[in-house]
Amino acid sequence: MFALDLNQPAHLYFIGIGGISMSGLAELLHSKGFPVSGSDRSSSVITDRLASIGIPVAIGQRAENIGDDIDVAVYTAAVHPDNPEYAACVEKGIPLMDRAELLGQISKTFPLSIGVSGTHGKTTTTSMIAMILLQAGLDPTVSLGGMLAAIGGNLRIGSSKRFLFEACEYTNSFLKFFPTDICILNIDEDHLDFFKDLDDIRHSFRLFAERLPEGGRLIINGELPNLSEFLAGLTCSITTYGVCKDGETPADVPYDFTATNITVDSMGHPSYDLYVRGVNAGRITLSVPGVHNVSNSLAAIAQGTACGVSFEDMQKALLAFTGTARRFEVKGTREGVTVVDDYAHHPTEIRATLAAAQSYPHKSVWCVFQPHTYTRAKLLRKEFVEALAAADKIVLADIYAAREVNDGTISSADLRDDLIKLGKEAYYFPSFDEITKFLLKNCVNGDLLITMGAGDILNVGTSFLSQ
Repeated sequence: MFALDLNQPAHLYFIGIGGISMSGLAELLHSKGFPVSGSDRSSSVITDRLASIGIPVAIGQRAENIGDDIDVAVYTAAVHPDNPEYAACVEKGIPLMDRAELLGQISKTFPLSIGVSGTHGKTTTTSMIAMILLQAGLDPTVSLGGMLAAIGGNLRIGSSKRFLFEACEYTNSFLKFFPTDICILNIDEDHLDFFKDLDDIRHSFRLFAERLPEGGRLIINGELPNLSEFLAGLTCSITTYGVCKDGETPADVPYDFTATNITVDSMGHPSYDLYVRGVNAGRITLSVPGVHNVSNSLAAIAQGTACGVSFEDMQKALLAFTGTARRFEVKGTREGVTVVDDYAHHPTEIRATLAAAQSYPHKSVWCVFQPHTYTRAKLLRKEFVEALAAADKIVLADIYAAREVNDGTISSADLRDDLIKLGKEAYYFPSFDEITKFLLKNCVNGDLLITMGAGDILNVGTSFLSQ
């Protein structure tokens, strides 16, 4: 197997270099003096940026792109053996490495490597931690699964020994990483095309926690079910966090970091009193909407505290954090209709986003949702319908296939029919053009229009605003 050696830069070729994570890893190694090149199926802002800093990018994936000077090719889960470049590497005997293996090898090169995991909230929480470390002048290297304006994109190359990255559980990718610190935000049913069930997912997260070295640090959501069972036998240090429920006080809960007395302003931004091991540390105010972000910020504060950051610096950093791209991102207004885009593609995320929308100024909340993958839509059909029902009006786009093939057993029209049975105002249109025309005709001054999903549904909002 290829082993990354910072003292002996090798030529790495990225199959699918335009992906958010792949591009970051390519740029990081390019900055370390590695010859890097790659390809993608189409050009984008990301591929244009890579080309602008001197990374050759071929548009279109063809066997002839694979030269004899390539030492190792990196690929993602979306690339299969029938990909012409993958097949060419096999034919030429060029070693192949998946993206997770490369990220794991990079993580090994940093003395302090912080992996942020969880079914939901990874990008937001990693961004919050990045803002905290930057505010404290700790100069981290950061790899994000989204775009953060404060670091100019999805990657920041620092000069310190700290590496902060998202640790995704899909296909057990995070079991290839070597963190010294781990945050576990939540564990929920998802990626059921790979995992068998929730117990299988919990088992993988437990294996991830076991990857911590002696003296490693685990920061974990104290509200996880059966937490003591999950933590049993771990030898790392353990820090918990959680939110006081109605009627609870910090003295009633066992968390090390606790939020209580939560209030929300007119734009949906929460504030709360932070208690650290039973002592009131002060008031935290967030500049991102949604009470779910209180929990995310507690994880970030716990990690910042572990890194020695002062409470005052964390206060400033969290107040300055206004979110990442596609996380309740306000895109603009048209004739009094506010357009927001959000990456939510799981029922838990949809519930959180629509709950945040209720605290945001609106007449009616329109949710324009594009389900992501047939497997997820089919297995969580009931949960999707219940979550979407929190919107006043729902418009469904066709399912975004991603890596899957439509077997005809689930469609967005099925979800629409389920919502109508619940008495909801719900619609389905097979094209973005039809959706946009419908919204232009039916949205009124004061409405809040949220495009939602992990695919390309944001194009509907862009089209709506440009008409």
